[in-house]
Formats: sequence, structure tokens, C-alpha cells
Amino acid sequence: MSSQVPAVPGTPGPPAAPATGFLPPNIALCTAGLAMASFMQVLDTTIANVSLPTIAGNLGASSQQATWVITSFAVSTAIALPLTGWLSRRVGETKLFVWATLAFTIASLLCGLAQSMGMLVVSRALQGFVAGPMYPITQSLLVSIYPREKRGQALALLAMITVVAPICGPILGGWITDNYSWEWIFLINVPLGIFAALVVGNQMKGRPEQIEKPKMDYVGLVTLVIGVGALQLVLDLGNDEDWFSSPMIVALSCVSVVALAVFLIWELTDKDPIVDLRLFRHRNFRAGTMAMVVAYAAFFSVSLLIPQWLQRDMGYTAIWAGLATAPIGILPVIMTPFVGKYASRFDMRMLASVAFVFLSFTSFLRSGFNLQVDFQHVAGVQLLMGVGVALFFMPVLQILLSDLDGREIAAGSGLATFLRTLGGSFAASLTTWLWSRRTQVHHADITEHISVYQPGIQEQVTAMGQGDLQHGAAALNTMINHQASQMGFNDIFFLLGWIFLAIIAFLWLAKPPFGAGAGSAAAAGGH
Repeated sequence: MSSQVPAVPGTPGPPAAPATGFLPPNIALCTAGLAMASFMQVLDTTIANVSLPTIAGNLGASSQQATWVITSFAVSTAIALPLTGWLSRRVGETKLFVWATLAFTIASLLCGLAQSMGMLVVSRALQGFVAGPMYPITQSLLVSIYPREKRGQALALLAMITVVAPICGPILGGWITDNYSWEWIFLINVPLGIFAALVVGNQMKGRPEQIEKPKMDYVGLVTLVIGVGALQLVLDLGNDEDWFSSPMIVALSCVSVVALAVFLIWELTDKDPIVDLRLFRHRNFRAGTMAMVVAYAAFFSVSLLIPQWLQRDMGYTAIWAGLATAPIGILPVIMTPFVGKYASRFDMRMLASVAFVFLSFTSFLRSGFNLQVDFQHVAGVQLLMGVGVALFFMPVLQILLSDLDGREIAAGSGLATFLRTLGGSFAASLTTWLWSRRTQVHHADITEHISVYQPGIQEQVTAMGQGDLQHGAAALNTMINHQASQMGFNDIFFLLGWIFLAIIAFLWLAKPPFGAGAGSAAAAGGH
């Protein structure tokens, strides 16, 4: 597969022929099909979140059982992502995309038709597994149908999808559940998936594919499934089970550590590994992946904290919390075409550094929030953060792919996306735990200085309870809880501000060139 292909229609002169000699009949339609499949897949990572109470009620399940609708999808996706490179070599990138998209569509249909929580969880697990290769293969195919000078635009499109789709998910999911029924959050994928598979399959017909028959690495596959599956369960369930005070979490952690240790040793020594960890020999892939994983984890923490804080401490409904956070997607949508078109004129490390400065600045702004902050201020900071988001994903993606050759792009994209996803899972668990701990610390500090038995305070507390001291004490405790939670929220954002700045160091470990097909040039410069 080559990463150099024809220019977008409408540009001056005839389109340049790709190295493979293949040109899609309609590059715009092909791009639309690829983008739609990717948007659908990323959207489904968050669309069910706000609908869980309704789903649990309709299927006669507990709220804890309903969380497996999210967990099963996340675990299966995490397992499947690293397999993308091996699968693309085995069946070809185009076939893998088409069959994965069709399988995702069928799994979505099964989710919508589920009559029990068990059937829904199994269907979501299937949906997550076949979703794994969709994003990295979309990335690889998009890169392959654009020439070097247009590669940034293709990656910018994917960057926009990565940002906008998770934001749209909860809002769209809530709206569909409130106005129709929860089944439609899955059934809407059916026409979209069929359209994407048919369009891309037709447009990519005849595309040269270098099919291999790599032997099945059973040891790598089994240890990957066990290790990643156990680790994802630890991250998803850790907070609910009080981490290592739970025998289940301890057992899962031990299983994960042992399985992943065997997996790493085996994959680095096997001649035909199912996951090619040797990709980390490339300097830019190594530096770009480190930057992407840490930055996405921090970005994911922001996306997780803001809606929870708005609903828990500020009294927002789910829809209003979604509206307050949504402005983060406005500027990326507006700026993405320009970033894709003109980014190649700048050093990618500089663009990404500017992005992280914006992300850091907005995090520091949030660290000064209080319980009286208004909607406009919250939304305004989200809007400003969009500048950083618009300049973050595409340059970092281009850096990490820049020294991979054409055949390594699918495997590299799958591996980087897997590590990015795992980073997001770590961030979700760590952020929730850290917020809880900091809230407890601040609660203890505040209550040390307040006693309802002090004469002056006792009068105020009695007044708060409209003459009842006990009711007043309960009201005071609620106020302290919210204040302590706000202070914990501020602590985390102060830390995130410094993390975003520190990521800049990873970027400058990479070396140009950062254009498409730069792998051979980079290789010549050493790794």
C-alpha cells in the first residue's frame, strides 16, 4: 500500500497517480464513506452512556448490570485494536474495512433488537470487537488515497471526527432516548453502515492489495486477550470495587500483569508476531505515540470531568451539561479544513506545541472556577479549548505516522490507537479516583475549622435549617461537600495544565520530515 495518491478533485492540473496505480473513481464520495464509518464507530463509544438508566429499566436490570453495556464494548475494542495490522495483512485493508463495517452494522442491529440485558451485552461486545480495526484502517485508507501534500487534510478530517463524535454521542443519545426509544441509538447505525460499506467497497474495487498468509500467533493472541481484557476490567470496575481492597480486582490485576509480561516477551522475540511492537524502533512513531497517549489521556480527563462536575455540583441536567461542553467542537469544525490545507507549511512540532499551550491555558483557567461560575463562562472556556483541539490531533498523527512505510501504517495506526484508548481508560479511572480523594481531603480540612457547637456558627446553622439545628447541619454538610468537590476539581485541572505543557517535550524528540511517505527518508537518518 502506498501513502501517495491522487489530489482532491478541483485542484489545478490532473491528479497524480498513486504508487499503486489505483485511483478511486470519486475521491470525495470515497472520503465521505470512510468518514461516515469512522464517525459512526467513534460515536458509539459514548452514545449509550446517558441512556443506561432507561435501558436498565426497560430490560429489568440493575444500574450496575447496565454498566456492562459500556464495559463490554470497551474491553472488546481494546482487544481488537492491536490485531489490526495482522488482520490487514491477512485479508487486505479494503476487505477488512468493508467486512468490519458490515459486521458492526449487524451487531448494531442485534443491540437494537435485544430483549434482555445479557443479549445486549453480548451484542455490544461483538460490536466493540469488530469496531476495533475500523478507525485505524480508515486512517490508513484515507492516507493512501491522498497525495503527500494533501495527507494533512485527510488526517485533519479524522482528527475532527475524533473530537466531535464523542461530544455528539451523549447529546444525541439523550435526545433519541427522550423522544423515541433507546433502541434507536443503535438502529441508526444500520443505514449508515450499509452506505459506508457499499460506497467504500465500490470505490476501492480493484485497489492492489498485498495479501500475506502470516501464521497465527496463538500465544500472542491468547495472552493479549487475557492481559488486555483483565486490565480493562480492572480500570472499568476499580472505582466501584474500591480497588485493591477487592479480591476480584487483585486477582484480575495479577492475571493482567502476568499475561501482558508474557505477551511483551513473546511478541518481541517471535518471528511473525500478531502485534508488531518493533514499530517502536521508528523515532517519530515512538515520540508521536508517547505524545498522543499522554495528551489523549489528559484530554479524556477534561471530557470526563466537566459534564460530571456540571451535573453533580452545579445542578445542570444532562442535556444542559452537554450544551455547556459542546462548544469545544465548534472551532475544530471551522478550523480543520484550514489546518489540513496549510499545516504542511509549518513545523508539525510547533503547531502541536501551540495546541498544548492552549490546552494548558484553559486547564489553568478551570482551576480557578468556583460554584458561582455561569454557563457563558464554562462554554467560553470550552470554545477556547477548541483552538488547542483543532491544532492537536492532526499534527501529532502526522508525526507518529511520518517514518512508517506504507505497509506499516495500518499496524502502526492500530497500535497507536490501542495505546491511546488504553490511556483514556487509565485516565478515566485515575481521574475519578483522584477527584474523590482530593474531595475527601478538602472536606476534612474544611470541617476541622467548623463546629456547629460554636455559638456564632450554631445560630447561622439553625437559620439555615429554618429554626431546626439538625436540618441546618445537614444543609451545611451539603454545602461543604460541594465546596470540597469544587476544590478537588480545581486541583486536578491545575495538574492537567502542567501535564499539557510537559507533553511538548515528547514532540521535540521527533525529527522532520513529517510528510507522507517520509519513512524511508527518516530511516536513512537513523532511529
